[in-house]
Amino acid sequence: MGKVTGFLEIDRVEESYKPVEERIKNFNEFTEKLDNKVISEQGARCMDCGIPYCHTECPVNNIIPDWNDLVYNNNWEEAIKVLHSTNNFPEFTGRICPAPCEEACTLNIDDNPVTIKSIECAIVDTAWDKGLIIPEVTQDRTDKNIAIVGSGPAGMAAAQQLLRVGHNVTLYERNSKIGGLLRYGIPDFKMEKSLIDRRQEQLEKEGLIIKANVNVGVDISMKELKIKYDALLLTGGAEVPRDLIIPGRELEGIMFAMDFLPTQNRRVSGESFHQVNDISAKDKKVVVIGGGDTGSDCIGTSFRQEAKSVTQLEIMPIPPEKENKALTWPDWPLKMRVSSSQAEGAIRDFSVLTDSFYGNEGVLKGLKCNRVDEKLKAIPNTEFELEADLVLLAMGFTGPLINNINEDNSFNLDNMGNISANTEDYKTSITGIFSAGDMRRGQSLVVWAIREGRQAAHSIDKYLMGATNLPR
Repeated sequence: MGKVTGFLEIDRVEESYKPVEERIKNFNEFTEKLDNKVISEQGARCMDCGIPYCHTECPVNNIIPDWNDLVYNNNWEEAIKVLHSTNNFPEFTGRICPAPCEEACTLNIDDNPVTIKSIECAIVDTAWDKGLIIPEVTQDRTDKNIAIVGSGPAGMAAAQQLLRVGHNVTLYERNSKIGGLLRYGIPDFKMEKSLIDRRQEQLEKEGLIIKANVNVGVDISMKELKIKYDALLLTGGAEVPRDLIIPGRELEGIMFAMDFLPTQNRRVSGESFHQVNDISAKDKKVVVIGGGDTGSDCIGTSFRQEAKSVTQLEIMPIPPEKENKALTWPDWPLKMRVSSSQAEGAIRDFSVLTDSFYGNEGVLKGLKCNRVDEKLKAIPNTEFELEADLVLLAMGFTGPLINNINEDNSFNLDNMGNISANTEDYKTSITGIFSAGDMRRGQSLVVWAIREGRQAAHSIDKYLMGATNLPR
């Protein structure tokens, strides 16, 4: 490292947020970025630890110490080259990845970790500002045609890799714009969609053909695609929400998070949407059931829609305030975390089981709940009620939407209902068809989707050409 004593001399500095009262007035990103001088100093904290566990905890295996050193030495041009060598879209992960790399930082054993996520985002944002990111068009073309079904981060990453070795790639998307859950599930205040549009423009200049508003299995059959293309890659998202089948579920005012969030995203972007889902949290008492990222996204969206109050219920017990690093490092620890949305004024309650919904004349009025023990069993005499005008179900997803592409049940599925394919070659049970991302592994992180898209591209190129130079 350029400054081997940097971690002893420089304290961790984190990005800040705009004040709550200011940021909840719109759906814009609200992170106050560190200037490049501070980012450069933060890069100096990387301690030349010898065994960089940050590599192994990063799903795309970012070469983190290298670009930390390059940033410290203000070599932004080389830094983006190193970053892009493992990650096609670091502006996505630099905003919404939970950063398991930071938990695995060696400095995190008895100090504060390097601000890896902030540095990553600064590298790619600076590269765009400096005009360092341009389309990479190969002149060495092949005659192979590949269709990718699903335009989320896995599909986008695979498409870019395959384009750059000369293949002809067509991306199919059933929505009007590409990006998948990255566009329709992640609120704009966490990641503005102009970032996806910018990458789409790059991909199209590199040769990508986009077929939007095409629902594969409805508008075009899998059989037709298989005849038309030399290889297919399935990269749809995990979009089947987990339901809560309890008394009162039929009441008006109870909806899935993934009906609520995409509607707002479409509203922000000016897209049309089904009016049946046009439900606003304005002046409502909102209850979010589910304590994960999707639940937090519902909280932030509800506050921006001017909800009267927002309560988040979690069936799991309250986690410890801090982890025992001696037991958990370098793995992802269970500890109390407060998202930016939760910090905007949400009431959080743990160890809560929802027994039923109640209402009047078919309209939701509230919930009946119980406290649960460590085995998630209801504790007698702990019943309580919560008033609610809107309940958002954010309890995760049970798998991808595959009915349209698996009409004749020709694909082998795993025990979770995902398209079965291993991580060695990403091949499905049908010759010439591959699967990656959420459609193969189930609900997961954007960074895992990018990894699998890249690795599937490696396998497809090898399948078509007999050998490949694509990284795995």
